[in-house]
Order: sequence, then structure tokens, then C-alpha cells
Amino acid sequence: MLDLKFIRENAGAVKEAIRVKGVPLDLDDLLALDRELLGVKQRVEALQTERNANAKLVPRATPEERPALIQTGKDLSEEIKGLEPSLRAHEEQLRQLLLRVPNIPHASVPVGRDDTENVELRREGVLPTFDFTPLDQVELLERQGWSDFERVARVSGSRSYLLKGDGALLEMAVQMFAMAFLAGRGFTPLSTTALVRPETLVNSGHFPGDEESVYKLEGDELMLAGTAEVPVNSLYAGEQLTHEQLPMTFAAISGAFRREAGSAGRDVRGLIRVHEFRKVEQYVICHADEQEALRWFGTILGNAEALLSALELPYRVVQNCTGDMGAGKVLMYDIETWVPSEQVYRETHSCSYLGDWQARRTGLRYRDQDGRLVYAHTLNNTGIATPRILVPFLENHQQRDGTIRVPQALRPYLGGRDTLGTPVR
Repeated sequence: MLDLKFIRENAGAVKEAIRVKGVPLDLDDLLALDRELLGVKQRVEALQTERNANAKLVPRATPEERPALIQTGKDLSEEIKGLEPSLRAHEEQLRQLLLRVPNIPHASVPVGRDDTENVELRREGVLPTFDFTPLDQVELLERQGWSDFERVARVSGSRSYLLKGDGALLEMAVQMFAMAFLAGRGFTPLSTTALVRPETLVNSGHFPGDEESVYKLEGDELMLAGTAEVPVNSLYAGEQLTHEQLPMTFAAISGAFRREAGSAGRDVRGLIRVHEFRKVEQYVICHADEQEALRWFGTILGNAEALLSALELPYRVVQNCTGDMGAGKVLMYDIETWVPSEQVYRETHSCSYLGDWQARRTGLRYRDQDGRLVYAHTLNNTGIATPRILVPFLENHQQRDGTIRVPQALRPYLGGRDTLGTPVR
């Protein structure tokens, strides 16, 4: 959410953000509603002033004058009461429009329509070469007996997954490695719920706009979040922090649930796009200073890259264009990891800076060094998401005999083993 005063004073810049981000919103309608609301408020305030002045006359009035003054006070109160529904309706309509106003993208963000116009920044790591015919993720899992897609589909439907044996241990090892790695870099570990109230999804910026991707629990007024960003963003909602409490940095692990509405037929094979998964999320709350926030952006991006490097996975970093960065983002980079069977890089991490856009929604403020209340800035980035990361992991580290090589950094989380699986070739 942007400050209404900022919108009024920078309507041109906001309109441009609406255009380049492809947001379905007419800013002129919002500004017209704002003017209407201001008119209603001014009328109510004028009537309240008149009523107060009239009330002061009553004690000094003669017995003959008093009934008329009392009746005038009642009439003014009734008129004010009659305007209150219009005032509330205007306020709610304006709030709903304000929730749709996108953030202003950073000057470095390329203008584009969708992910096909993202800009590659660099490639890291060495692509694997095989002296045998490599298998894809599903073939590797099935060869080792680490999955059972058919049975789990009977239990949970399509886009579900089940890992067995070393496959399950690998998934947990990757999660534990990521949590320990981030804790070692000063991020506070959190194990949090995916069950959230609807307002937390408004606070994070997923609502309005992404309702069709969220699972709803009928009768409980609860929903299932698709990332720990959602509950962590609302942990301090409505609070006033001190300058010294910031920055706060978290490594939050939780279940994650996404309906993937509108993506039918896309990426349905194996572990790529499942409805339920587990995710370690980096989340930062920092001071309202863009330079400080951009330093944190570099830090959480660097953490994700260091994790991939430790897992010995080749990847590339891309800068998201305006049409692929989401309404609330000021700046966004994706990390895409190499998938040998497809000969493509697939998105595994997403790094975002949102300015005070989320904090204004949550009411999260702190007192700066001058004692002023200001809204904090927030950032987030994937630490690791499973099982998706297992796709490039299995494919890049497969060996001729069908076993999977374990990188040195992950071995302490797998009992010191340097390979997983039984030779099958």
C-alpha cells in the first residue's frame, strides 16, 4: 500500500507503475473517489462544528429560545448520522482501491510484459557433463524406489508427492542444512504455521489479486499460506518497535500450499509444481532507508547463492522485469537452477524488496532516531524450497550406476554418506 498523500502528489509516477506492471486499476477513479470522500468528510466536520456551536447556546438561551435550539441540535445530529453510511462506504471503497495500487519499481528495473523479458545478470557454476545417458528426476526417483506418485495421487489427487527412504532423508537434510546455514549467518530460525487468517494475506499483498491460488478452510476463517512470508510479515502487525530492534532477520520454515489455479497442464511431472511443499524463507524487517534495504537485498541474495554453491548446483541470476515482479515489489531477482534433462534453468529462488508497502498494510512502525513514527521496510527471499530443489539436485548429481553423489556440505546431515541409493546399472 502506498501513502495516499504520496499518490496525490505523484499521480504520474503511480500511473506509470500501474502501466508497466499491468495492474488493472484506473488511478483517476481512485483520485475522484478520494475527492468525494474529502467532500463528505468536510460536510460532516462542518455539521459537527455547527452542532457544537449550537450546543453552547442552549445553556444561555431563554426558555422561549431553548426548544428551537435543542431541535436544531437534534436535526444536525440526524443529518450527521445520515451521512455516516456514505462516509464508511466511501472509506471502504477507497481502501479497496488503495490495496491495488502497485509500488514504484526501482529505476534499474527493466520494463517488460512477462518472464520472457527478464534480464539475465550472470551464470554461476559449471554445467555437468555425463559419459552416460542421464535420467530425469522421475526416472531417478523410480529407479531407487524413492517415490510413489501413483499411490499418493490416489490419496491426495494430482500434483502430490511422496518420498521414501533416502529420498525422504535427502529432503529433510536439505531443509536442515539451509536452516543451519542461515542461522550461522545471524538469521533467527523460526518454525511457523501455514494456517493464517485472511487478513494476513492482505497484509502480505497476496490479496487482493491472488485469491484463486489459496486454499480456504471453510467454517474456520483460516487459509493455507503458500510461503512463511505471510505469517512472519504479520507477527508484528500493529506494533511500534524501537529503532534499536531493527533490523530483524528470520529464517522461517513452514509447510506451503498453492492451488496453482490457472496453471493446468504446466510442469505437472514429478516434483516441479506440487500443491503442498516445504520452504525455508528468509525475511527481513529493516529501517526505512533504501540504501540499507538494498544492502539487505544483496545479503539475502548472497545467502541463496551460497546455499546453491554449497550444494554444487549451477544456476543463473535474472532481474525480473516490471510485468513479472508483482504489485508490491520495488526490486526483484530470481535465481534459476540448471535442470539437465530439460536443458533449461528453472526458478528456485525469488528475492524481493518491497519498501514500506507491506508495513503500511500491517501497521508496522518504529520510532526513528528523532523519535518519529515511520513504517519499516521489508524484504524476503527463498532459502530453500523442497521438493523443487531436489529436481536439479538429483539430476546434476546422478552417477553412472544410478546413485546420487552427496556434496561435502550436505554430508553431515546424512550421516556422513557421500552417495545415496543402490547401484542399479
